[in-house]
Amino acid sequence: MSSSVQLFRGQKYHELKGQCIQQRQLFEDPEFPASDESLFYQSAPPRKVEWKRPKDLCEDPRLFVNGISSHDLHQGTLGNCWFVAACSCLALRKTLWQQVIPDFNEQEWDPKNPEKYAGIFRFRFWCFGEWTEVVVDDLLPTMDGKLIYCHSNVKNEFWSALLEKAYAKLAGSYEALDGGSAADAIVDFTGAVAESIDLVQGKYGEIISEQMKLFEDLLKVHKRGGLISCYIAVSSGNTNEVETEMGLIIGHAYAVTAIRKLRLGERLMFSFKAEKLFMIRLRNPWGKREWIGPWSDSSEEWKKVSNSERKSLGLTLENDGEFWMTFEDWCKNFTDVDICRVVNTSYFSIHKTWEKKMMRGAWAKNSEPLLNRSGGCFDNKETFLQNPQYVFDVKKTEDKVLVSLQQEDRRKYRKEGKGDSIPIGFEIFKVEDNRCYRLHKLTVQERVATSLYMNTRTVFLKRILKQGRYILIPTTYHPGIISKFILRLFTDVPSKLRELKADKPKMTCWSLLCGYPRRVTQIKIHSAEGLQKQDRSGGADPYVLIKCEKQNIRSSVQHDTTSAVFDTQVIFYRKNINSPIIIQVWNSNILCDQFLGQAVLAASPSDPREEQTLQLRGRGSREAAEVPGHITVKVFSSDDLVEL
Repeated sequence: MSSSVQLFRGQKYHELKGQCIQQRQLFEDPEFPASDESLFYQSAPPRKVEWKRPKDLCEDPRLFVNGISSHDLHQGTLGNCWFVAACSCLALRKTLWQQVIPDFNEQEWDPKNPEKYAGIFRFRFWCFGEWTEVVVDDLLPTMDGKLIYCHSNVKNEFWSALLEKAYAKLAGSYEALDGGSAADAIVDFTGAVAESIDLVQGKYGEIISEQMKLFEDLLKVHKRGGLISCYIAVSSGNTNEVETEMGLIIGHAYAVTAIRKLRLGERLMFSFKAEKLFMIRLRNPWGKREWIGPWSDSSEEWKKVSNSERKSLGLTLENDGEFWMTFEDWCKNFTDVDICRVVNTSYFSIHKTWEKKMMRGAWAKNSEPLLNRSGGCFDNKETFLQNPQYVFDVKKTEDKVLVSLQQEDRRKYRKEGKGDSIPIGFEIFKVEDNRCYRLHKLTVQERVATSLYMNTRTVFLKRILKQGRYILIPTTYHPGIISKFILRLFTDVPSKLRELKADKPKMTCWSLLCGYPRRVTQIKIHSAEGLQKQDRSGGADPYVLIKCEKQNIRSSVQHDTTSAVFDTQVIFYRKNINSPIIIQVWNSNILCDQFLGQAVLAASPSDPREEQTLQLRGRGSREAAEVPGHITVKVFSSDDLVEL
């Protein structure tokens, strides 16, 4: 991994540390100085802040005291409970935090060799698709000799305060961290794929079947190393950081630290009148103030469960600020959950592994429609297809597809008042099996998936798609907006995701010799009906073969039917417009496929564009003898190669 790490502001940790040790001085970071400009850009702290080094705040400073844990953390005066919740989640996963805090043993204070300490630390964040190393000094903001931002509940432990400083440097200032999202921080810590779910909109508190699906999904994510946080959104009826009557804090991010499905023994089954319990354990970043409903620390429920049963069920509490709830209560009391999946792409894993493809792109404005790449969402009918377009293939009969669209982190623009994320989303269309050029008009294509449009940094979607070729169009909600994005696609088998850049076939020297396309024709074969029976059970295994000039495109086989639905789409760029297009229907056999009939099309621009039903005929011209069966098709042709 180290070879591909970017250095933030070009600062080299080992070089800087070596210089400081040689000169016997502690590092002072010129790129993020211990001054007001690193603290805020708008709202100054209420009193003067003093920047102090850990050695001035305690006797024996350490990066970690007794290892790292999700209970090390407390929120300071900054509104960044979301950052603390993300750190709590991170601390649960050793493989993940060791990526963020590289060579932590080498970075640790060494009391036996104090001369080796240079007051310099490094952390790594996943920034917009690349691991980026950020160097900081150890001067931390304090008031009255106490840290004012994120700090540990142990006075001499500093990993969280230093990690927060590096994250603030990346964002431009500490104030830029005010009111962020736990999902964004977790993505920056891990490169995970983030998904936000609105529990109210999805009616998870009311519909038990949806609740159970979500429970199984969260249980799987948690087991596979994913990170989950949740909160109660601030709305017109409630206020930020106010406690609900059940002891939960509004607008406050909680880390999920455990999820359990428990089968109860006979004694407990009798007590709880249920065979299973679905439980979730949370932690409040403040380290105090907890849920006071069922299963809260001193509730009736705990009195029914002996200490040994708690242990065997895994219903343990590590310490303060942590509490259990039933999953149903959780769905009813929280409004939003952020799920960060650490998607497994390793070939050496016992769990499902995914094929990953990542593309970098940008929405860019141009007054020339064919060059514009900022067309806005699907509602902007005139300009929607002027967005970047990406093509991919689903090779299996059907495949689960995960899509993550992430816009650039805009916090660095907060000083200029432009720090908010823009609303983004994407559409997926099933297109012609042989499409290689940009889409200019929606005719026969099928709109198969639409993400939510949200002003969050990441928009996520998971879908099961049928075999075929697809175009994915990432968009801003409004047209004419300029920004960068990264698109990540995860499939079971390689998807060959790539951007479609050309509008039509390229004119080359060969075109002069061999001819250049004069017409584009699009065909959708919906179905074939009334075919001749081919086997004893009275069925057939038909497929269609579409022939145009030297191209042959074949559909998948439909089994055991004489009325087959194909929904196959193809597109041809035709050099010889007098050469017809032939659609043949064949029966698939083990030894030799059998011809069932065909239809011959001139496919000229004046032909009707509505769905039409064509009689199948024998081989030969359009006047060949009729055979049983007919096909339903739609045909579009144009002599303007960028119309379709």
